[in-house]
Amino acid sequence: MPSMEITLISTFILSILFIKILIKKSEFLGLQDIPNARSSHKKIMPRGAGVGFISAVLISQLVFNFSNFIEYYYIYLSTLAVMLTGLYDDRYTVSSRTKFLFLIIIATYVTLNGVQISSLGDYFGINVALPVWFAVPFTVFAIVGFTNALNLTDGLDGLAGTLSLVMMVAFLMVGINYNDMFLISLSSSFIVALIGFLYFNWYPAKIFMGDSGSLSLGFVIAVLSIKSLDYIAPSAVLFIIGLPLIDTFTVMYRRIQQGRSPFSADKNHIHHFMYRVKLNVRISVILLFYIQLIFSLIGYQLREENQIISLILFGLLVFVFFNLFDQRLKYREPCKKSKKDKKN
Repeated sequence: MPSMEITLISTFILSILFIKILIKKSEFLGLQDIPNARSSHKKIMPRGAGVGFISAVLISQLVFNFSNFIEYYYIYLSTLAVMLTGLYDDRYTVSSRTKFLFLIIIATYVTLNGVQISSLGDYFGINVALPVWFAVPFTVFAIVGFTNALNLTDGLDGLAGTLSLVMMVAFLMVGINYNDMFLISLSSSFIVALIGFLYFNWYPAKIFMGDSGSLSLGFVIAVLSIKSLDYIAPSAVLFIIGLPLIDTFTVMYRRIQQGRSPFSADKNHIHHFMYRVKLNVRISVILLFYIQLIFSLIGYQLREENQIISLILFGLLVFVFFNLFDQRLKYREPCKKSKKDKKN
């Protein structure tokens, strides 16, 4: 049996096994999510499932795909470091500043080892190359930014895992199309690990991925995005990872408009809006899954197309989402008024 198949099978089995153990031992390990004002759940839940499926990927790669693991050791070690950072937060709860500091250090390490955005693409026949002095901090900013963006989508059962699954499939398609074994190996491993996780996380969830999972997924997707720039246009990558990006941009912009810190917590993300409209977790997650699927398909189809047109199209989508999912819209008031009118 080819090593790839063994790697994927072992990843899937280990993901399920580790997550089952975490569910049973969550209280003993101190990995429990206690509901607060921003929580969508009402009872104490096990969390930290990210440790399970990330460990499954890392162990399987180390044992059954050793040559790939050694070649890209800095990416796998960085993923482990992000997972441990998230695990520490899942266990003890640390400040956002502390997490950001660790993420910046890890992102800097992986960037200096070659995972770097060296160009913003070709426009009007001109390649917008980035000098090293700018490329390094810009790449660090991009990695940390998307890592946090994906983390912020983890607000409904199955959502962050489902969105990540869609993006991983898109990068797998890129890897297959351009015969890049790293993209194929890492994305396919995370796909099977996430399938195992979603079995336990689909509504009603038995366990949450925690920061150990959402931060690690965001980091890995950011790395895959940068590696895919060797083959596809940057504007196409924006589509492939579109929903978390647009959600984070719109929420942070509105916080600034309101005179608040862009990093302050609230319940104004797209998934909060969708849940308030639909009042159903499954439907909300499925709708957001389809939106991300459409984004990723558009990105894959536009991977080698005119980048100016792609960028304009992405900008239009940002504008549409910014206005469509506006938390300030009082969509319930007209309904109340109509009822009063009927009584009168």
